[in-house]
Amino acid sequence: MRLGAFDLKEPVPELEDPHAVVMLRPWIDVGGVGSLVLSWLEILHEAQELGKIAKPGAFFDFTRYRPVIYFNDGCRQVAVPNAYITYSTLKTGRDFLFLHLLEPHHLSEVYVNSVLKLLSRFGVKRYCLIGSMYDLVPHTRPLLVTGMTVGEQMEQTMNEAAVEPSDYEGPTTITFMIPQLATRMGLETVTLIVHLPQYTQLEEDYAGFLRLMQVLSHVYQIPVDQSASVKAEQQIMQVNAALERDPQLKAIVQQLETRYDSRSAIKSEPSPRLNPEIESFIRDMGRRLGEN
Repeated sequence: MRLGAFDLKEPVPELEDPHAVVMLRPWIDVGGVGSLVLSWLEILHEAQELGKIAKPGAFFDFTRYRPVIYFNDGCRQVAVPNAYITYSTLKTGRDFLFLHLLEPHHLSEVYVNSVLKLLSRFGVKRYCLIGSMYDLVPHTRPLLVTGMTVGEQMEQTMNEAAVEPSDYEGPTTITFMIPQLATRMGLETVTLIVHLPQYTQLEEDYAGFLRLMQVLSHVYQIPVDQSASVKAEQQIMQVNAALERDPQLKAIVQQLETRYDSRSAIKSEPSPRLNPEIESFIRDMGRRLGEN
């Protein structure tokens, strides 16, 4: 069945008041946090494949999202980057749609409208976008989660989960049009972004994964992957060891701690600004750590 740009498997399932949990690459998936969380949710809820973009080349530049060659039973295969959807229907609990989105390079309006058609077709009640971004925060403090929501009940839930309102202004992705337009369709919309230390830049950041899962656990009363705690502790130990070898970065992390603590103590006031040279150093250090 074709629905907008999506090709859906038949028979198409009927879902009862589902919530859509969405991740977006590469814009807000640093440290692979959104990917890790969505994969865990799919395993937890025994998600099944629903569909994918019928002609991904219409939306994605394959010189930027590279196809991958792999072997399957000795045969050479090519995996083409794509946006795809899975779903879960539970005897008890909530039905879900899980959307793995790629940021489009072409025909963005068609892409956005196709996602909106999908939400409308399945009667989605809430659109929940999850992800991660780099920020000037220390790894030695609880990771900050910021978000936006339209819906009084979710505002209270986010306050209880210690999610802070987002004050971000600046460049964004065209897919942020989806929650904006979904609100006009009567959907509740939620965005949850965990802030990761700029200087770590891990391929899979388990501290970020754990923090975002804690928030979603509060929202949906679902268990947290306990194995992530061990992996997060191991990564933190590695970062601490790197700091001991770099006194300059260690001193800067102490400044980030002071900035973080000041922000936490007086949330109504902006955080103290760091020296631009320090901000540049942290970003350069993050790139070097990411290459190692």
